Amino acid sequence: MTTPTPPSTLLDLLAELAALEDPRVRAVNERHGDDHGVNLGALRAVAKRLGTQPDLARDLWATGNTAARLLAILVSRPSAYSQDDLDTMLRDARTPKVHDWLVGYVVKKSRHAEALRTAWIDDPDPVVASAGWALTSDRVVRKPDGLDLPDLLDTIEGQMRTAPDRLQWAMNTCLAQIGIEHPQHRERAVAIGERLGVLKDYPTPPGCTSPYAPTWIAEMVRRKA
Repeated sequence: MTTPTPPSTLLDLLAELAALEDPRVRAVNERHGDDHGVNLGALRAVAKRLGTQPDLARDLWATGNTAARLLAILVSRPSAYSQDDLDTMLRDARTPKVHDWLVGYVVKKSRHAEALRTAWIDDPDPVVASAGWALTSDRVVRKPDGLDLPDLLDTIEGQMRTAPDRLQWAMNTCLAQIGIEHPQHRERAVAIGERLGVLKDYPTPPGCTSPYAPTWIAEMVRRKA
């Protein structure tokens, strides 16, 4: 008879994450603003073994450790968090990967996503505002009814060029998605991208699509044709 594997404790998991630390992975991540050295494939394997564990997720998040917070996101249940919980977590998520995963894997799936989108998009903290724009891009694609797309384009046109990097990237994504998904606004979206020139010279590996909005729009429209 097989002996059941005992549940992992917080200390066990922190030790496991420390053992997965790879200096080469850390060096690459640090160039992108992240402060951990755990291969994300290995991290996902740990999360798959654990399954959804809301209480453990809160304990992992509370450590402040970046790898532990990424694992916390993967074992979270979005419905377990209140709007205030998610707002506090987002404002405390300062590394790019934690920020992106929290928005993509938890906030977008939460019943509070729309309330947080409208609260965050005009936040004076550009990192928080970038989360609002990321949620807006998601709505542009999946549920555009009720969005004022011309107003969004006005805001992007007026603010994107001088926005801080994270916010600029999120606004540019929204611009591209409007152009890709909504033909009636495509010409204007392309014109805004061309006039502002944001990310026009961004280094893009061969085979990848440039984040420069006019190029991105044209390529995605071509693929859909």
